[in-house]
Amino acid sequence: MELKNIKLEQKEGILIITVNRPEKLNALNFETLNELHYCVKKIYDEPTIHGAVITGSGDKAFVAGADISEIAKLNEINGRKSAETGQEIFQMLENSPKLVIAAVNGYALGGGCELSMACHIRVASQNAKFGQPEINLGILPGYGGTQRITWLVGKGKAMELMLTGDMIDAVEAERIGLVNYVVSAEELLPKCFEILKKVAEKPAISVGLIIDCVNSAFNKGENGFQTEANAFANCISTDDFHEGTQAFLEKRKPIFHGK
Repeated sequence: MELKNIKLEQKEGILIITVNRPEKLNALNFETLNELHYCVKKIYDEPTIHGAVITGSGDKAFVAGADISEIAKLNEINGRKSAETGQEIFQMLENSPKLVIAAVNGYALGGGCELSMACHIRVASQNAKFGQPEINLGILPGYGGTQRITWLVGKGKAMELMLTGDMIDAVEAERIGLVNYVVSAEELLPKCFEILKKVAEKPAISVGLIIDCVNSAFNKGENGFQTEANAFANCISTDDFHEGTQAFLEKRKPIFHGK
């Protein structure tokens, strides 16, 4: 697939996905969403990829939102379809069995905030700003944002942020649990790589199952405890389980092979 709005780079087993529309503050138009879907599938399908970073081009924005020029043309029918398509892509990202980190390097507003929340971990630069300002357009977050922001920061703070449309800075985002780390712009990608490399050394099957179990805690139709028990049993059937326990008993570092 020819990518017009996203740049891809693979480095040390890590896929770097850069939304590249700096003249539009990296806003997510429908074409970019389609390209993002392709990139997420690539994370799933390529065994040489152990994890991914999503970031924005330039130093002003991660993703400043959806493309309002397209949103303004929606009607009730295609508006619902638009939301469902975005939700599907972001849910696929959230359910990735490989770790995906959002490197938030500026404005993460609307769909950009939603994109960051669909990633497993968020690292923000000191100039990052977060918000769900959709209410100012007479709409609301439509790519899963109403759900994920509530899971991450709690009902009261989620209500406030979505009903006021206010922006918050990176320090406040870290304080309320919206981001994991705040670092300088220079440290942003190195910090993401540090986490990804650490996780890449862990048993890949366990990594994917932990992600699945954590996500199941927020799925009302799923018994998360049963999901956990099933995942635990699956881990015990792996070669990496035997390697990990044997290495512990032999007081050496385990070498996992993802099987």
